[in-house]
Amino acid sequence: MKESVDNVRVNKRSLTLQDYNIEEFDNAKTKVLKYILFKKRTEKEVRQKFSSSLDENLLDDVIENLKENGYLDDQNYIERAVKEFLAIKTMSIKEMKNKLYTKGLESDMIETYFSYHEEELKEYEIACAKKIIAKKQPQMEQEEIEAFLYKKGYSKESVRMAEEDMN
Repeated sequence: MKESVDNVRVNKRSLTLQDYNIEEFDNAKTKVLKYILFKKRTEKEVRQKFSSSLDENLLDDVIENLKENGYLDDQNYIERAVKEFLAIKTMSIKEMKNKLYTKGLESDMIETYFSYHEEELKEYEIACAKKIIAKKQPQMEQEEIEAFLYKKGYSKESVRMAEEDMN
């Protein structure tokens, strides 16, 4: 027997009988939850994946519910992604930001995170530039290495400081 959703507060509005029932909401929530538990996702990724298969209002309500319960949190996604980048990659700050922008995260959120962690990320970028310089020195000239680093998004300041530390 289907129970109707009546006067349930979801997404700051009251649902009416014709919107959908609890079973539909639970099924949609389960689908989305499986998707985000398999791999952390951003709100935009969830919307893209389910926009064609779920009603827009239902999807909005499911997303709001998952946000309220801490399953979908773009700020947390940024923190976790940057920590992952720092642990396993040699990336410039610009490359990290671009990867996050492609996930559909708000630029304000990204910029705030990066400005708050600026010093730590600058040190990381310089260390990565040093690793790349050390690896490329046997095969490439200094100017080619610099061009490579600039193309990858490293700042002139980071490249200069890495070169100074290497000498």
